[in-house]
Amino acid sequence: MKNLYSQILQSKLENEKLLAILLDPDKINLKNVETLIEKINQSPATHIFIGGSLVESNILDELIIKVKQNCNLPVVLFPGNPSQISGQADGILFLSLISGRNPDFLIEHQVQAVPILKKTQLEIISTGYILIESGTKTAVERVSKTKPLDRNNIEYVVQTAQAGELLGNKLIYLEAGSGAKQAVPLEMIQKVAQNIKIPLLVGGGIVDLLGIQKAYDSGADLVVIGTAFENNIDFFNSNA
Repeated sequence: MKNLYSQILQSKLENEKLLAILLDPDKINLKNVETLIEKINQSPATHIFIGGSLVESNILDELIIKVKQNCNLPVVLFPGNPSQISGQADGILFLSLISGRNPDFLIEHQVQAVPILKKTQLEIISTGYILIESGTKTAVERVSKTKPLDRNNIEYVVQTAQAGELLGNKLIYLEAGSGAKQAVPLEMIQKVAQNIKIPLLVGGGIVDLLGIQKAYDSGADLVVIGTAFENNIDFFNSNA
C-alpha cells in the first residue's frame, strides 16, 4: 500500500476526518489479536498505528503480519526508537520530538534508523512530534527525558508547530501522551490548525467519541486512539 501521505493530504483537502487506532505490541496478546482486529474492522478507523515508547516484546513483525492478514487498513509504524522498525508495515511516522531538547529524540534515533529503513519499502512520513502537558508524567516524558510544553502557553506551541512545518515536516502531531489525564486543549488544536498548512494529528487523553468529535471540530485532521481502545475493545460501540 503506497501513497499514504497523498491520501492524508487528499482527505484534508476534502475535509474527510481520519482515525487511527494505536496498538502497543507490549500490551497485546497474539492469541487474542484476531478478536481485536475484528473490533477494528467494525470501527470507523482509517489507519492502524503500531508502536510505543518502549516496546520490549519481540512480536512486532508477527503482529503486523496478523493485522494485515485480517484487515485492509494501512499499517503505519509509530516508533519510540529504531528497534521498532519493521518492513512488514506500509509506512512509518519518522518522528522528531520537536517539543523537547534531547538530541537523541530530535535527530540521533533518526540517524540510527537510516540503515534499517534503507532495507525496507516503507513510506517514510516526516512528523514533528509535540508533547503537551497532560496532568501526569507520561511514558513519552519518562523515556525521552524531556518536559512537555505548557498546555496554557498556546502561542509557543503554535510557534513550535510552525517551526516543524518550516523545517519540512509533512505532519504535526500534538500528543498528550499515553494514559494522559487531560487531552490536548481544544483551543490549542484550533490555533495550531489555523496556523499550519500540513495535516494535524492529535492524540492522548481522548476517552470517548465526543472527545474525538471535539478534536475534529477544532481542526484535527486525524485523531489517534490508544489507551481507551486498549481498555475497552468495544469502545466504538459503548460510547455515546
